[in-house]
Amino acid sequence: MAGTLTLRVITPTRIVLDEPVESVRIPVLDGSLGVLPRHAPMVAALGAGLLHYKSNGVEKVLFVSEGFADVRDNVMRVVTEACEPSTDIDEKRARAAEARARERLAQRGKGMTGEQAIDALRAEAALRRALMRLKVFEYGSRERVRT
Repeated sequence: MAGTLTLRVITPTRIVLDEPVESVRIPVLDGSLGVLPRHAPMVAALGAGLLHYKSNGVEKVLFVSEGFADVRDNVMRVVTEACEPSTDIDEKRARAAEARARERLAQRGKGMTGEQAIDALRAEAALRRALMRLKVFEYGSRERVRT
């Protein structure tokens, strides 16, 4: 297809997506990065967040966790620990994960030991992932209402 690139999203257990798209925007460690067809070769570190892509004129959104993205020969490979479309996200589970992370963060105090500081970092990462999952769920809810 002219004017497209192949987006391949890969997790340890499966290939979540493998289709031609018009554009992709991925969460990287210091912001977001947009990719269009015929993009120059590159590798980027992926942060947890929303992967936006446009397919047949329709914008779609996936949750992705940390990983990396590679663009070469008009193919973008996104390799990530986890990837979920809005239809796979369990809202109750994501809200429970958010509450657990917020609770752990509320318990952190001054004078933390090394292990407690690591636990706080893990709680912050868990909170970010839960919030991003909920955001993808909300995108999907809006899509379901429109159709």
